[in-house]
Amino acid sequence: MIVLRSLVFTLYLYLSIALVGLALIPTLVLSRRTSIRAISVWARIVLWGARAICGIRVEVRGLQHRPTGAALVAAKHQGMLDVIAPFTFLDDPCFVMKKELMALPVFGWHAWKSGMIAVDRAKAAVALKKMVADVRDRLAETRQILIFPEGTRTEPGAAGDYKPGVAALYRELDTPCALIATNSGVCWPAHGFIRRPGTVVFEFLEPVPAGLKRAQFMAEMESRIEAASLALLPPPPTDRA
Repeated sequence: MIVLRSLVFTLYLYLSIALVGLALIPTLVLSRRTSIRAISVWARIVLWGARAICGIRVEVRGLQHRPTGAALVAAKHQGMLDVIAPFTFLDDPCFVMKKELMALPVFGWHAWKSGMIAVDRAKAAVALKKMVADVRDRLAETRQILIFPEGTRTEPGAAGDYKPGVAALYRELDTPCALIATNSGVCWPAHGFIRRPGTVVFEFLEPVPAGLKRAQFMAEMESRIEAASLALLPPPPTDRA
C-alpha cells in the first residue's frame, strides 16, 4: 500500500509542478510578493496531497523563535520537503541555491522572479562576494534568507558536513542566525520515491547571537541543529526476541 500511495503522490507532485507552474506564468509580470504568495499556495497544495495521499503531516515547533522580518536562517536539509514547506510558515523566504537550478524551465523562471539567490559554486571567492551582496539586498527587503549549510541533503541520523559559506554571511552581516531542525527525511527521503506516513517536524531553535568568532559560530550552529534533528527521529526498534 505504501508503494502504491507513493506512486500516486509522485504523479500528483510532478503534475502540480507542471500545471501550477504553467498556470502561474502570468505572475511573472506581476510583483515579486505576488509571486511568493502564488508559490506558497502551491506549497500548501503539495502538503495537502502529502497528507491526503501518504499520511504525511507537517508540524512547526518553536514558533517563539521564528523570524518575521529580515533574518538569516540556517536549516537542516534532508529532502525536497525542506524547500517546499518553508513557504507555508515563513513570511517572505529567500533560498540560497545553486546557479544550475535557475536554468530549469518554469522552476527557474519562478525562482528568478521571486528573487532567489543563485550561487555559482565554481567561482569560489567571486561567488561568495556576490552572495553576500545579494543577501544584503534581500535583507533590505525584510526577507528571511534560508541557507542549507550542508550544501546537500543528508540521511536522517547521518552527520552533516557543514560548509563555511553561512559563517561568511554571519560575519559579514553581523546578524543573529536563526536555526531550523527537522526529521523530514524519515517520511520524505532524499532518494527514491517511497513516502512513509508520519509527522514531519520543522523546529525553530533559539538563534545564535551575533558577534561570535567563526569557529565558535560554526560549532554552535552545527551542534544545535544536529542535536535537535536527532531528537526528532523515532526511537530505534527494540529487539523483542
